[in-house]
Amino acid sequence: MTEVPDEHRRQAPQVVGCAVITVSDTRTPETDTGGQTIVDLLGQSGHQVLLREIIADEPEAMRQLLLQLGDRPEVEVILLTGGTGLGSRDQTFETVAELLSKPLPGYGELFRMLSYDQIGPAAMLSRATGGLIGRTVVLTMPGSRNAVRLAMEKIILPELGHLVREARR
Repeated sequence: MTEVPDEHRRQAPQVVGCAVITVSDTRTPETDTGGQTIVDLLGQSGHQVLLREIIADEPEAMRQLLLQLGDRPEVEVILLTGGTGLGSRDQTFETVAELLSKPLPGYGELFRMLSYDQIGPAAMLSRATGGLIGRTVVLTMPGSRNAVRLAMEKIILPELGHLVREARR
């Protein structure tokens, strides 16, 4: 049964072009530990960071940026950190969800399951989501460095090439 995913992983790209977006009203390049963690882990894994942005939690600006990036063929994956909680300014989930042409519910479910092992029932507060905008993979994460590390190391990096392979078929 594991033969098919293993074959797909062998056929998957080893280097993926990524955009990293931090959604925050307060982070700066110096204080953006979540975004920097994504950049560092992508680099350590041999992937390309084509763009890194910090944007305010404003749905229209986020929507425009996501659509622009989705039109760039070299951007195969968009990784967002921040804005996934329940606060009144947290708009990442709503903004991304309305743009997804193919939701990937298992990503958020798996993230919350793994988070539960670390933080208990507070894991339900995360609204991490993912899917495709056209053929571009889009995954969101909370803004904390620990949450980013969990998502990247346990879920995203092990499947990044495979996700891109499947999205481009």
